[in-house]
Amino acid sequence: MNLPNIIRPEHTFIGVSAPTKWRALQGIADKAAKAFSADGQTILKALEEREKLGSTGIGNGIAIPHAAIDGMTSPRGLLLRFAQPLDFEAIDDIPTDIAFVLLFGENNRGEYLNVLSAIARRLQSDGTLAAMRKAKTVDEFYSDFIADSRV
Repeated sequence: MNLPNIIRPEHTFIGVSAPTKWRALQGIADKAAKAFSADGQTILKALEEREKLGSTGIGNGIAIPHAAIDGMTSPRGLLLRFAQPLDFEAIDDIPTDIAFVLLFGENNRGEYLNVLSAIARRLQSDGTLAAMRKAKTVDEFYSDFIADSRV
């Protein structure tokens, strides 16, 4: 899985402020709307509806909010590190500080599962997470995530 095709350096953010998961989703929707020339309210509604089905907080301080968006032709993502960890209702109750957001079209459901799997495997690596949490710049943060994901 070539993750740099899904998430690009310009879609990576650190120091994102959000007091709650729901406010974080609003900020994510705004960033995604600008990045992907899509409607922010449509993105927000889709992310909120998905989150109501069950938390996308997968544990270890990681969340992977994801949703199908009409009109998207291929999976696209954002990578974020929050300024302060927040309660994402993760399965292990550890506050979330890193989120990978995945948006995909209805026709890409099969492909998005492969992307989710690749992201989850990459983010579960202790070395990757430690480096991402120590990164001082967006470039370092992105590079720490993408390293070894081209294989």
